[in-house]
Amino acid sequence: MPLYHNPKNVPLAQNLRKNMTPEEKMLWYQFLKRLPLTVNRQKGIGNYIVDFYIHSHNLVIEIDGHQHELPENRVADDERDQALWAKGITVLRYSNQDINIKFSVVCEDILRHLDLKATDLK
Repeated sequence: MPLYHNPKNVPLAQNLRKNMTPEEKMLWYQFLKRLPLTVNRQKGIGNYIVDFYIHSHNLVIEIDGHQHELPENRVADDERDQALWAKGITVLRYSNQDINIKFSVVCEDILRHLDLKATDLK
């Protein structure tokens, strides 16, 4: 199913790519960039901009900062995840703390969802 693209999100997505959080940079440069798949950073899908998107596997990877722990933000995240799931997209969410403390566990989990092994990395 083709993904709807909202052109109004393009400038924001470009800005987010230029100003990734330290945790997004860590995941991107130390892991995702090495995958033998195309991974898009700050990809617009409908009215949302996701942190990372792997089209070949319909997989979104979100890195959540502390603001996502607030009840109102959890509700918004759940609604967003449901909207993406309705499009057949799986959403994986990891906290900044997961990236900083359990980086290898996060990477192994992503590899498992992609049916890849560490030996498959470039």
